Amino acid sequence: MKKSLHTIILALLGFAVTTAGKASPKIKLFTADNQHFVYTGRVDFTDPQKPKFWSPGVYITTRFKGPTCKLLINDEEMYGKTHNYIEVVIDGKPTRIQTTGKTNSIQIAKGLSNGIHTLLICKDTESGMGYLEFVGLRCEKLLTPHQPKRMIEYIGDSITAGAGVDASEVPCGKGQWYDQHNAYLTYGARTSRALNAKWQLTAVAGIGLIHSCCDMNILLPQVYDKVYLRNDSLKYNFKQYQPDVITICLGQNDGPQDSVKFCSEYVRLIDTIRSKYNNASIVCLSSPMANQELTAVLQRYLTGIVQKVNKQGDSKVSKFFFSRSFNSGCDNHPDANEHAVIAQELTAYIKTLKGW
Repeated sequence: MKKSLHTIILALLGFAVTTAGKASPKIKLFTADNQHFVYTGRVDFTDPQKPKFWSPGVYITTRFKGPTCKLLINDEEMYGKTHNYIEVVIDGKPTRIQTTGKTNSIQIAKGLSNGIHTLLICKDTESGMGYLEFVGLRCEKLLTPHQPKRMIEYIGDSITAGAGVDASEVPCGKGQWYDQHNAYLTYGARTSRALNAKWQLTAVAGIGLIHSCCDMNILLPQVYDKVYLRNDSLKYNFKQYQPDVITICLGQNDGPQDSVKFCSEYVRLIDTIRSKYNNASIVCLSSPMANQELTAVLQRYLTGIVQKVNKQGDSKVSKFFFSRSFNSGCDNHPDANEHAVIAQELTAYIKTLKGW
């Protein structure tokens, strides 16, 4: 039976209305100053629409709605064509991405469900690679992310920063010196995730307490209060992040030193940290990549340091020594699997220390 022209027109109109009802959601630009972005780490907010950060492990969290999302991020390109790595974690699934230019528009999500998705963007490369500027996201809708109440800060050198961790794409000895950096896979970030805590990596590759390696002319105490941990003039606002626990993992680049000089400077660093964080637990760590000689030296030094500080009335300072040396990563650093073991050991200690 043939349909009348009137029936066909009505059917077409109905199809048009249905199609219009299923139109693609409008994609919007959400700039970096949007209230639904949460920043963790040392960040320069001088330009709130282009917050700038250097340190490894600085991360931004949010939630977005819809199947697609595009990241807009700028790279300093400190050495010309060298580019930072970032970790993009959507719904708990991490992907490591390298920027390709000074300005970058990166499709980080496509074909997801229409529901709500969690997002974390983490700087994987250390401060010697230059800064990143977060510009914003293009997506359908943003929502404020859920935030852990616990906070931990990890002070250290290249081990804490994540050098030599990730050889999954570029093997050790190949590519550039930063190609195996991955702050998201470090023991600090892993420990915090296991304890449902935020993390902040106050770490610079090569840095020491009284002696840095590789012709560096800075020491950790000199840059501890800076946003850019390479002796920049921009002061860090310690009120932005008040950790419950602070770990110190220094001494690998110092090597065996004069005990009086090293221990005195270490105690002075603890005093500085205590002046910023009144109630935090401070944990002095041995170096997880030290050889047998240096491990023995550091354990002896740290034992004396903690005893001295405790006797001075600060009972919230303790020490923790890792079970062995971890050297399977690039340049004898711990690799990703070893960082997981280091994190397990440290997680167990902090759980007991804090009753978490």
